[in-house]
This record gives sequence, C-alpha cells and structure tokens, in this order.
Amino acid sequence: MSGSTPRASKGRIFSGIKPSGNLHLGNYLGAIRNWVSMQRDYDSMFCMVDLHAITVFQDPKELTRNTREVAAGMMASGIDPAACILFVQSHVPAHAELAWVFNCVARLGWLNRMTQFKDKAGKNREASSSGLYVYPNLMAADILVYKATHVPVGEDQKQHVELARDIAAKFNNDYGVNLFPLPEPVIQGPATRVMSLRDGSKKMSKSEMTSDAALIYMTDTADDIAQKIRKATTDPNPLPETVEGLTGRLEAENLVNIMAALSDRTPEQVLQEVAGWQFSQFKSRLTEIAVATLGPITAEMNRLMADPAEIDRALKVGADKARALAAPILKEAYAAVGFLPAI
Repeated sequence: MSGSTPRASKGRIFSGIKPSGNLHLGNYLGAIRNWVSMQRDYDSMFCMVDLHAITVFQDPKELTRNTREVAAGMMASGIDPAACILFVQSHVPAHAELAWVFNCVARLGWLNRMTQFKDKAGKNREASSSGLYVYPNLMAADILVYKATHVPVGEDQKQHVELARDIAAKFNNDYGVNLFPLPEPVIQGPATRVMSLRDGSKKMSKSEMTSDAALIYMTDTADDIAQKIRKATTDPNPLPETVEGLTGRLEAENLVNIMAALSDRTPEQVLQEVAGWQFSQFKSRLTEIAVATLGPITAEMNRLMADPAEIDRALKVGADKARALAAPILKEAYAAVGFLPAI
C-alpha cells in the first residue's frame, strides 16, 4: 500500500491540529489516537493547519519547528503516511482559495454566533485579527475542498462543522449545483475532552493554561509525567464505585477518564479496579499507564525530530496527493461561481 492513495470505505475524513505549541495529552487522547483507529476505515486526511495558527501571532522559527513536531507526534502515534494523506495546510493553496469564496457565501450573522471567537478574543475583540474572525470559513474550506464527509472533532469544534454544513448548503443552493456534501462531525472516545490537571473545569490547552504543570506534553520524560500526575488537583475522598459517584468531582472525573482512555477501558471498568482507593494509590497506577503509553511515542518523536528530512519527505508526498484531490474540486467551485477559466 506504500505510496498509494488511500481507498475510501466509509467515506472521507478530514481533521487537523494547529501547530501553535507543544503537543499534549489532550491532543493525543482527544484527536490523534482516534485518527489512528480511523485511518484504515476511511479515506483519511490529516493536516497541520498552519494557516489557522497565524490567526494569532506566531514566532516564525517556532512555527516551523512546531509544524514538524506535530507531524512527528502524529507519525509516532501511529498515523501512517502510507495509509492516509498527511500534509501541511499551507502546502495546498486550494484551502485559502476556496476560503475566499466561502467568505463571500457565509453571512456575518453566522460568524457572530461562533462561540470560539468570543472566547479567544475576550475583551480584546477589536484588537483581534480579521483572520481569527473568519477562520471558521477557512475550516469549512479545509473540509469541503476534499468533499470530506466526516470530521473528527472535539465537542468545542462541533459548531464549526455545523457552519461548514450551512456554507455547503448555501453554496449549492445559490449556484444551483450539488457540489459539496454536508459533512458530519465525529466525536469519539471516553476522553475526547481532556481537562487541566490543575482545574477540572478548564480544557487541557496550551493557550488556556497558566502553568505547564496543568498539561502532560507528549515530549515529557517519565519523571515529568510522574511529577505532574502526583501534583494533579484532587479531593480528599476515595474513588467511588460508580460513575455517578464522580458527579461534582471534576478533577477526579478527569483523572478517571484519562486512565480509561489510556488503557482502552470505560470509566466504569476503571472504577471496578480502583473503587475505594485513595488518590495517592490511584495516581501511582495512572503514572504507570501514562508512561507505558507515551514513552514509546516520545522516543519515536525524538528520533524523527533528529531527522527532519524524513518528516519533510512524508509531508511532501502528502501535499502532492492533497493538491491532486483538491484541484478538480476547486475548479468545479470556480466554474459554479462563474469565474473565467484560466488559460
């Protein structure tokens, strides 16, 4: 299968990660691990969405390194460039080209309802980049330029997939075509939303954390992981026997969900093992599982980052395939709009 374009079975999926900071456990459990299991069943496309990253300023050298590191993390986790299409967003100009068309299709009222812009802009709305405001249109282009049918996302991105559906429907209706499918969000797994180790009410996210102790990075050493889990916020009560017993115990629920995801079990199955345990004992067990899972990934990431040419070769192959898929679809969209064909 090496070097061949993946064969569709259940449909085509597209998803991506912003290369705007170090990969962490939330990226792995909430996205990458699920993609690994999906790549054989779908015609799969996974992308480092660097155009999205620059909606807020990025140090250019760090952006270059982070893009390779995200690719290394995905490959080390089991994303196989021979079984899917792995590429960098900016290497396929059709994303930005279709996004401009969608800027002219999407309505301001739709964008004004996007909760992520409100969250990210905060009180500095007027100082935010216009790219941050319209990036849901670019996300729609990311998906629809390949006629993707399914989009693995976290719960916080589901609204943007719904916007992509609205844009696809409006484009098809406005121009009297049946060009774009209505993509479906795919939300999977017991830990699709991994929370901070220090505050169970906040998502584990580099942009939202004030301390590195709140995140487990995929490049952390075994000692780093042990220290962060040991210092994770908990409560004085022992672990309950049922999931219902975790109600209102956000930090406990988060740690149980993490253990469940890392060990391919349900939270109910984890609680069958740890019911009645104090958190000191539980954290020791969680550390063992986390180190056993992430250790080999970290080692392979380090190997790949030491040989960036290997990463770049894989990304070039992916970009070539992605451009070949996107070109005729963009051409159809341009023809529908009425653009004069290029000679």
